[in-house]
Amino acid sequence: MSLTLDGTGLFGDAALLTRADFMLALPRAAQARDRLLQMEPAWRRLHARADLLEACLRRAEEVRASQAPEFFVVLGIGGSALGNTATIAALAPVLQEWRPTAGAPRVFVLDNVDPDWLGEFFEAVPGDRMHVNVISKSGGTIETSAQFLLAWDHVRRATGSDAAARERFTITTDPSGGHFRALADAQGFTTLPVPPGVGGRFSVLSPVGLFTAAMAGLDCASLLEGAGKTDARLRAATPDQDPALAYALAHVLHMERGRRNHVHFVYSHRARLLGDWYQQLWGESLGKKRDLQGRVVHVGPTPIAAIGPTDQHSQIQLYVEGPDDKVYTFLAVDRFAREVAVPPPFADSPAFATLRGRSFGELMRAEREGTEIALAQAGRPWCRIELCRMDAFHLGAYFLFCEVATALAGELLGVDPFDQPGVEAGKINALALMGAAGQESLGVALRAEQAARAAWRLSC
Repeated sequence: MSLTLDGTGLFGDAALLTRADFMLALPRAAQARDRLLQMEPAWRRLHARADLLEACLRRAEEVRASQAPEFFVVLGIGGSALGNTATIAALAPVLQEWRPTAGAPRVFVLDNVDPDWLGEFFEAVPGDRMHVNVISKSGGTIETSAQFLLAWDHVRRATGSDAAARERFTITTDPSGGHFRALADAQGFTTLPVPPGVGGRFSVLSPVGLFTAAMAGLDCASLLEGAGKTDARLRAATPDQDPALAYALAHVLHMERGRRNHVHFVYSHRARLLGDWYQQLWGESLGKKRDLQGRVVHVGPTPIAAIGPTDQHSQIQLYVEGPDDKVYTFLAVDRFAREVAVPPPFADSPAFATLRGRSFGELMRAEREGTEIALAQAGRPWCRIELCRMDAFHLGAYFLFCEVATALAGELLGVDPFDQPGVEAGKINALALMGAAGQESLGVALRAEQAARAAWRLSC
């Protein structure tokens, strides 16, 4: 199997969640599953889009052959960045920014507009040794537009001409509309498509994520194969044997019992940024003011990323003895790529004695199991997503599993998991505050609203 869900720890007495309660709610979940299958969203079939994979591989080969860039720079934010950072962290060499895969560039994902970061980055990285991938489906993301102008100026100065600079850009955007589509068509930039019906947080298996993976020398075909195998198994499963449905339903039932904080506890350094990707997927999809009938519900979980064993020493005290308002998901990798032995002790010490003949993999597993047991003893619900290993196939399986579970949870909560009106409101306000054309009156109103608030400022 590509992925296993162990949900044993989700159940207990009536104060936790009984299996009888779960089975009672299963018919409702099965209906949600049927609705999603009938909907057949475009993101769920990305693994079968051989044309998109071929386009990414072909463009990556063109770039490597003609430019041999030392640096591959991704400009994007949110769904245009988080899948890329998670994939690179999971599959590329751990020190890829220093020592990438042979023949591949070092990959940097610039997902912020912090002037210190961007300024220092472009001061340090030569524009004629980089290739830049600009990712924006709508073309209306002000952060990405600002990054693009900075990168374009930097590369054009380094290469000496617009034509030479243009070759060092690939724009991943909507195939038919939007600002970047119009710019690419008018100026002659090479583009890759974000397929219709694929939102940012569901786009990691599209050219949004595949081009970066291809440039980094990763196994894109296996990534899609893992997603495809998982999708097929989820479709073939009966509702009571569907792990994505079980995950979604159990979390929604725990939310109804007041457990609205969902901790994604990752026990693999390579998988550490999957927690950030999960945070956007789960939180942005399910946190909604209104339900599908337009009623104000203010529903949604708060996803929390944690890294084991690191956060055992920063958060576990809260989790075990703090408020019972959380559900915990452990992401476990059964077999690490390396088995590093703990060297023999050089002195007698009880602290060393336990480690004699052990490995770091054993220690990692014991740390996770110990934390799971501690949560169970405290009556806290937890489950475990198990991957055989952290490779492209199993990463693809994980991505698809989480996407399907998220969509199912949205159906169960009665909200649209594919829109983000709260995000759009912030974007509109930012544009107005920056003086965007047509938004002048809103900008004035927002400034006045800020000024009218009673000031409360403290300094030290």
